[in-house]
Amino acid sequence: MTTCRLCGSTSLASVVDLGATPPCELFLTAERLDEPEITYPLHLRVCTDCWLAQLPPLITPEDTFTEYAYFSSYSTSWVTHARDFVLDSVARLGLDSGSFVVEVASNDGYLLQHAVTAGIPCLGIEPSVNVGDAARGKGVPTLTAFLDPETGAAVRAEHGPANLVVANNVYAHIPDVIGFTKGLRAMVADDGWVSIEVHHLLAMIEQNQYDTIYHEHFQYYTVASAQRALASGGLSLVDVETIPTHGGSIRLWARPAEIAGPLSQRAVDVLAQEKAAGLHELSGYAEFGRRVAGVRRDLLRFLVDAAEQGRTVVGYGAPGKGNTLLNHCGVRPDLLPYTVDRNPYKHGRYTPGTRVPILPPERIAEDRPDYVLVLPWNLRRELTEQLSYVGEWGGRLVFPIPTLEIVEVSPS
Repeated sequence: MTTCRLCGSTSLASVVDLGATPPCELFLTAERLDEPEITYPLHLRVCTDCWLAQLPPLITPEDTFTEYAYFSSYSTSWVTHARDFVLDSVARLGLDSGSFVVEVASNDGYLLQHAVTAGIPCLGIEPSVNVGDAARGKGVPTLTAFLDPETGAAVRAEHGPANLVVANNVYAHIPDVIGFTKGLRAMVADDGWVSIEVHHLLAMIEQNQYDTIYHEHFQYYTVASAQRALASGGLSLVDVETIPTHGGSIRLWARPAEIAGPLSQRAVDVLAQEKAAGLHELSGYAEFGRRVAGVRRDLLRFLVDAAEQGRTVVGYGAPGKGNTLLNHCGVRPDLLPYTVDRNPYKHGRYTPGTRVPILPPERIAEDRPDYVLVLPWNLRRELTEQLSYVGEWGGRLVFPIPTLEIVEVSPS
């Protein structure tokens, strides 16, 4: 990488180098186990001019999202979060049957299904054919496409301007951040709103959440860098909410620049927090690599000690973040014989790079392991409740981030 994709600067500084890994969602079938896997460098850098943290665009969205292994609806808490957002937006913006809502990267209809239930006209834009089919099966109108200025203009021409455009957990996934932002502006009404949820770089740095770095996440935002990215497409930041999803996210509320108005006090406060943490200068990134190395050593030490003591450890979940962690730590089936996942799409497949088998969740109760390593640690509350039955035989849960923690659970 030689230039920043947002401002074009050549002043890029290293934040953390995680080596080279395969794309985190390219799960292997049994037939492919004897085939080579392509790996790509996973080296996070930050632009010292606009402070956008970013990876080189070594893969394209088409490589990842034409067929996708992630279905949002398999997380109960995420569906609840989406429902609450829709209900709050109805109240905040006065949405009704005369409104129009668009969600970009609408996945399997996890969010817009609540708009359909509320009688609000809506459209999902989802590039993954298999996931979009699931949304249409729920009655959510869905366009199979990637968002760019041309797609945005076409949606507006066919459906009219959107009162609300939602882009949850996608703003990090597009290498052409300027073109994508222009696409958002093309769809939103001149007096409308854009709502974006994205993982907060402040949380990632402070909580050692380095496993959220993977190839389909092209950039990592502070409010300051997001403000600049929005401006590149004609949108202005108005308000910011800090929310707990994904270990600490920000919900950005933006409007067309012509009518946006001043920043809210909440936005001013979060910008001040980032500045105090040093994220508007290079000093705030200096210790991150050292702390990442500590997470790796602690997890490997635990797994090796458990193996030497004859203790069994299996995984729960096969998320993208888990594949970054397993590859960076070099964890393979000798230390983690399998992981389980609620998504049937992944059953019988293997994690990329580390080739850990993925099985149905019922396997845990059958095998009664001593420890369950929880890879989607961001769903800690939900999964601690789901996995409470592990306590029936004295099993314990292990959370690797922000620091290794072994948790006793009691059957509910």
